[in-house]
Amino acid sequence: MDVLELSTEPVAVTLVKKGQPLPDGYQVPEKNIRHCQSIMRARRGEKLLLTGEKHACHVGASALGIVPIPDKVRSGEFHYNLGMFDSVEAAKKMIDERPQLDCGSVIATAISPLSKAELAPDVVVVTGTPEQMYWLLPVAARFFEGGKITVELEPFQASCAYSTVYPYIHDAISMSIGCYGCRKATDLETTEMMVGIPATKLEAVVQVLQKIKPVREKGKIKSG
Repeated sequence: MDVLELSTEPVAVTLVKKGQPLPDGYQVPEKNIRHCQSIMRARRGEKLLLTGEKHACHVGASALGIVPIPDKVRSGEFHYNLGMFDSVEAAKKMIDERPQLDCGSVIATAISPLSKAELAPDVVVVTGTPEQMYWLLPVAARFFEGGKITVELEPFQASCAYSTVYPYIHDAISMSIGCYGCRKATDLETTEMMVGIPATKLEAVVQVLQKIKPVREKGKIKSG
């Protein structure tokens, strides 16, 4: 990832499955925090373990399969009341169509800088500028196969559903331009966005970045 000249570290996200022991080597935060907050803190060096009791946002935690979907979230009432949808039905459709894991299938999330991960990640979340993320999606994602990229986005759940769950379920690199919740609750800059990489594709992505390094260097030179 050095090729991208990121200002913060890629983040390893491990979904601790039902029946697995909680790992050592991670800090349980004193106060409850959101999944998006754990990612933004991890990119700056922290290693965090969040069980259901420590997830402050049950919208995100339910997408991750850690807690049940709250009734007001499932019905659309919660997001409608934020003023971001014309109707309860529209807000409900967002929840109905989001990627999510089965409730109870995950008991915790272990989040850390990729360089400090104690566990094999399920997904790696990279945060950076649109120019930096461009080399991951679409370039690295289509280096071998060619073709176009179809991106799925929603007004909410950028870090949880679309940077973590989507790449894990679909085994595909995904992107998010951020959402109302994570931009309000974290230090994600207005100039930054996120890309989620399934661990199965990480090695190939790194290889591609090395191959295209000279091309990126040329592209950084502005004419005129």
